[in-house]
Amino acid sequence: MLKETNAENGSRHILLCLSGSISAYKAASLASALVKDGHEVQCAATESALQFIGPAALEGITRKPLKKELFAESSEIEHIELARWADLILLYPASAATIARLRAGLAEDLVSAIFLANNFQSPYWIAPAMNSRMLEHPATQENINILMKWGARIIETETGTLACGETGTGRLVEPETIHAMIKELFG
Repeated sequence: MLKETNAENGSRHILLCLSGSISAYKAASLASALVKDGHEVQCAATESALQFIGPAALEGITRKPLKKELFAESSEIEHIELARWADLILLYPASAATIARLRAGLAEDLVSAIFLANNFQSPYWIAPAMNSRMLEHPATQENINILMKWGARIIETETGTLACGETGTGRLVEPETIHAMIKELFG
């Protein structure tokens, strides 16, 4: 069920969350496509995500300051307000560590606190990105299954060459693919 926010003009509020993965650069391409579609995109990132992509790229594309602090100096309770604001929350890329934190209910950073503040009235999508061995590990698979039971949609990874040089599953879905999925969601 989608909120009515901005639906009259086709524009939606999309909260694009990033966690630590070498594939975080793909979030910039996705954000750009969504902004070109007329959506309002707000990015939030873990500290580990910022090891792979700088805030300036995301801020320049979205024209909004990157959200990264759980305890930001603000009159708002940011994780609650962001979860309320979003018509879609997309964790892209989702590392194994972040997926585990979400499943455990640990609100150690802004991204995981947003997950706990989400009531699933708006879609929450998770796009994993990691080495095949990490993805196939029983702990990761159990975490993913629990998150799906709670209402999150897990976006299937692609198969291909991984950052480590191996070939296998765990590759982050391409921005064009997820962009098409979002277009379909909002019709």
